[in-house]
Amino acid sequence: MVKARNVFFCSSCGFESARWLGRCPSCEAWNSFAEAPTQSKHSKGKPVMPRVLPVALSAVDDSKLPRFSTGLREFDTVLGGGVVPGSLTLVGGPPGAGKSTLLLQIAAHLHSKTMTVVYLCGEESAAQIKLRAHRLALRSDLLVFPETNLRAALEDLEPHAPRVLIVDSIQTVWLPESESYAGGVSQIRDCAHALMEFSKRTGCATFIVGHVTKDGTIGGPRLLEHLVDTVLYFEGDPGGELRIVRAYKNRFGSVDEICVFTMHGDGLHEMPNPSELFLSGREMRPSGSCVVASIVGSRPVLIEVQALVGETGYGTPRRLAANLDQARLAMILAVLERRAGFSLGQFDVYASVAGGLRINEPAADLGIALAIASAHRNVAMPPHSVAFGEIGLSGEVRAVQSAARREAEAIRLGYTTLITPEKHADIGTAISASLG
Repeated sequence: MVKARNVFFCSSCGFESARWLGRCPSCEAWNSFAEAPTQSKHSKGKPVMPRVLPVALSAVDDSKLPRFSTGLREFDTVLGGGVVPGSLTLVGGPPGAGKSTLLLQIAAHLHSKTMTVVYLCGEESAAQIKLRAHRLALRSDLLVFPETNLRAALEDLEPHAPRVLIVDSIQTVWLPESESYAGGVSQIRDCAHALMEFSKRTGCATFIVGHVTKDGTIGGPRLLEHLVDTVLYFEGDPGGELRIVRAYKNRFGSVDEICVFTMHGDGLHEMPNPSELFLSGREMRPSGSCVVASIVGSRPVLIEVQALVGETGYGTPRRLAANLDQARLAMILAVLERRAGFSLGQFDVYASVAGGLRINEPAADLGIALAIASAHRNVAMPPHSVAFGEIGLSGEVRAVQSAARREAEAIRLGYTTLITPEKHADIGTAISASLG
């Protein structure tokens, strides 16, 4: 019998230490170490894996590489064009966002295409999965596997050679050779390793559901996000109708790609044109609103930036940003005060992106500045106008990439006036902008 020893793992990055540390030397997180027993590396409980020898690149069999569709075109775009065989995808999000609903819809579609799909449910029983399938009106006979022992489940699935495996969720499965509780740091790490080895060896595409912590990050060590090929995350308000899935990591496609769903009683429905959804009802907007032509992933999306400026009731004015970078908002306010002559030192400033979509690109700077100026002067923006451009610290409005694609999206939706950097003033009916 191999004696277990106690070790400490960092819950943020998975760093292992023989003693407790107040600050992780790897990710520099404070109070992130948790104690967990583990076995020796020579433990007899570990399965013996077959040896793999080096192989020439020209001799690699690529016949199993073609992607296959999930039945949701927008979701395929987020994945980079479809599901890659042998890939490992992590789907995270807050409770009630629709993670299980989305994966169950995908599983039912793939099973209808004569693929062997297994839904490994650790949180719910098979009867509960059937109730959800009835609610979603899914007429499918896919394989449901109510098992939490991941080692036993993988051994049972080996002869069936499934094309797709869905694990719901990574926090509920466990390995007998890892002497820790389910959901612990070491269990999540070891289960992710086991799933990665199974996927790469068998060519089974695996989807993993991951819960989030109090601060909104995916539960478990950061090593979990490093091991998988793709990290997808649900954004937006879980209580609303809108669901936004964003790719934060993708080895087979571009990052920051999004797809937009609406939640209904029969499941998630795709929104192929998110710009119209984000701008719905904008004709009635007063001052403090500006439409921004943004690039999200590989597609142009028109969003609405809203701002509210009011006199502060305290000594220090408040600056709050929703779905925007707080530091970027502070920089734009400083430029407006110093370079454009706005006196905002005695005013509270609130800025947000309508619809729940988070924007981080600098091309939204000009739209944020115009929304703040419009709210401060109480003058509405001209109708049918769109803005984009990066603001520098000296007050200049710099050029941004993909200006022609932003313009084309604005014209397609009926906008006639573009407020852009001076370099792009020759496109369409653009108006050059400068704060200097």
